Amino acid sequence: MNTPETIYVAGHRGMVGSAIVRQLLAAGHPADHIVTRTRAELDLTDQAAVRAFFAHTRPQQVYLAAAKVGGIHANHVFPADFIYQNLMIEANVIEAAFCNGVRKLLFLGSSCIYPRLAEQPMSEQALLTGPLEATNEPYAVAKIAGIKLCESYNRQFGASHGVDYRSVMPTNLYGPGDNYHPENSHVIPALIRRFHEAKVSGLPEVAIWGSGTPMREFLYVEDMAAACVHVMNLPNAVYQLHAQPMVSHINVGYWPDVTIADLAHSVARATGFTGEIRFDASKPDGTPRKLMDSSRLQSLGWHAKVDLHRGLELTYQDFLAHSPPTPLSAFRPSTTQ
Repeated sequence: MNTPETIYVAGHRGMVGSAIVRQLLAAGHPADHIVTRTRAELDLTDQAAVRAFFAHTRPQQVYLAAAKVGGIHANHVFPADFIYQNLMIEANVIEAAFCNGVRKLLFLGSSCIYPRLAEQPMSEQALLTGPLEATNEPYAVAKIAGIKLCESYNRQFGASHGVDYRSVMPTNLYGPGDNYHPENSHVIPALIRRFHEAKVSGLPEVAIWGSGTPMREFLYVEDMAAACVHVMNLPNAVYQLHAQPMVSHINVGYWPDVTIADLAHSVARATGFTGEIRFDASKPDGTPRKLMDSSRLQSLGWHAKVDLHRGLELTYQDFLAHSPPTPLSAFRPSTTQ
């Protein structure tokens, strides 16, 4: 009987990383062959520490889900932190993995890698075809660098060392383990918190910025984790049929997208808020539409399973189980690891 491979999940305390660990365990992978480290135990921006960790643990597979993340406000206030820390995490982990014989690695990026005015839906070929969204450009540049690191190691060491490093780019994610901070969270956790607090306080209405007409795509995090495991385990010959050496990343999305207005009403139903929802059209809407073209992944045999209605119900249950008793104060966003 073959000994199970040792798998290192970088970022296991983050929303995606923790979901990947759950997926691996559910698939029967032994817990004692899943390696994790907290940020206190291993600072991934410390090159010497990362090299020593890999030399000691010698994993066979790596899921690189660790990243410094945050919303628009955090990206605006701390651009140097976002580009520096994400570049260091990627470079240190990928190089140490290669130097210690790791042949299979999966890097997790973001849909923000695509140009601000990319044609919809956004295909993998849209990468580097136009200017990025200014509000999170440093983070996006770091994620693009991660893709190119994987591709470059494949091109230089694929044939000689069997290196097979892959990248997946998720759409907007939500689900258990999300950040519900009132200022630094993304749209779904922010709406969940607002509608919940409005319900508890007995408020008659909730006001939402914008007209409600922009369209967005949302993917439940457990589906994202399942997609990661699916892509990691694809035979190389199959994967290569659907990828190109310098356009090798794979979009992970959920079709179709929804308007912000429809999303707001769905969140209200999930949280039990029965008051009025008012849209303030005097406030900015942002990009009219952001939709991923996930046909490459679908051709590789994977489809999302959790629809928005069910996903919001499960996410609200998670919020109730983990919501703080008092409002959170503003904080400097941390690295998920």
